[in-house]
Amino acid sequence: MADRDDDDAYAKLVRRINSPRVVIQNDAFKHATVIQVDTVYRQGTLLEVVQVLTDLNLIITKANMSSDGGWFMNVFHVTDDGGNKIRDEGILNCIKKALETDASYMVKPMGKMLLSKEHTLIELTGTDRPGLLSEVCAVLTDLSCSVVNAEIWAHNARAAAVIQITDQSTGTAIEDPMQLSLIQDLLYNVLKDLGDHRAPTVSISSPEQIHTGRRLHQMMFAARDFERPVSENDNGVRPYVTVSDCPDRDYTVVTARSIDRPKLLFDTVCTLTDMQYLVFHGTAIADRDEAYQEYYIRHVDGFPMSSEAEKQRVMECIQAAMERRASEGLQLELFTDDHFGLLSDITRTLRENGLCAKRAEISTKNGKAKHNFIVTDVSGSPVEPKTIYLVRQQIGQSVIQVKGNLSMSPKFSQQTPGSFLFGSFFKCPSFQNFGLIKSLS
Repeated sequence: MADRDDDDAYAKLVRRINSPRVVIQNDAFKHATVIQVDTVYRQGTLLEVVQVLTDLNLIITKANMSSDGGWFMNVFHVTDDGGNKIRDEGILNCIKKALETDASYMVKPMGKMLLSKEHTLIELTGTDRPGLLSEVCAVLTDLSCSVVNAEIWAHNARAAAVIQITDQSTGTAIEDPMQLSLIQDLLYNVLKDLGDHRAPTVSISSPEQIHTGRRLHQMMFAARDFERPVSENDNGVRPYVTVSDCPDRDYTVVTARSIDRPKLLFDTVCTLTDMQYLVFHGTAIADRDEAYQEYYIRHVDGFPMSSEAEKQRVMECIQAAMERRASEGLQLELFTDDHFGLLSDITRTLRENGLCAKRAEISTKNGKAKHNFIVTDVSGSPVEPKTIYLVRQQIGQSVIQVKGNLSMSPKFSQQTPGSFLFGSFFKCPSFQNFGLIKSLS
């Protein structure tokens, strides 16, 4: 009993010593709230912190990240989604508590979102095609499954979905093995593409702790969506990514420029982490709708990248990660009373009017349905106004709203940028003000 008490006391001491130190300042900069997070450096630390900020719907306009002597120091400039400082004390306390809890050492596993035990979890990957979402929803409806929540991504001719369902008659998770097997078989048949050698995947499981965004990145990576189809139209504005050596410091340098959007920093850090790379130093800046990121990384084995093939793969994977959530299409937002079969009806209407969902977020709560779709026409081109008029006529003018043509994005220069981080590393005000850098590991 005494040994157990000693172990508990030691664990508490270690946790207290290694807990993140969070400082929030609202007076340091005119247009952003500054959040400083210092914590023990270990694999996944940066992702945990960025994920907490992202899940709190904060917009990260600037970030400086550096490791020194086993300690990781992060400085983030954040705003709300309206571009304003975070001034509400309740929200500021919530941010501090979330960072100190979710990103702390020896606490719960990182990046988790608890799914209700009343739901059955389905994960799907396969070849994307027009009408695929409608077919999946139709199968689930025919099998008396209600879709409670879902998120669907499509990119580079691949599609992935994380779906929570219940039994329509009971409103609870589906437990009958035969029913689950039938759902799995029919969904597999829907996803199967005879013209593609890559087999689809259908996984049905009991609820567990997952982070949906991170899981979708992992699923799309496993489906190799970073490989662009030969027929892929490449006229759009793509992220510009470079991977180069920094031999004097034993790092590989990854830089990325793209159109700015929410969650962009999370998407790149998530991909580097899941590819087993450690970020030792980095910076991210968003200005006038353009984003620039730079990372000094090594593989978890402690070495920089050793081959051109590895560099090419990282470049392709970072590009894919930045593109998956890009809003290249028209955003449709639906809000109405929920009823069984609603999602199947909505997706069928979109399909019948020649619309393809590139992304979808499905949510139901307290008898209400709130669904968001990013859509294009079947060729990937912008949607004609007359098509949207017909869709709204069929679904209901007050039920579905158009949030704007998100396919119109400003262009940015793809000129190779010079090294930003070490070029001004010791001049950077954010690092100097917080005393973050003394030596480079």
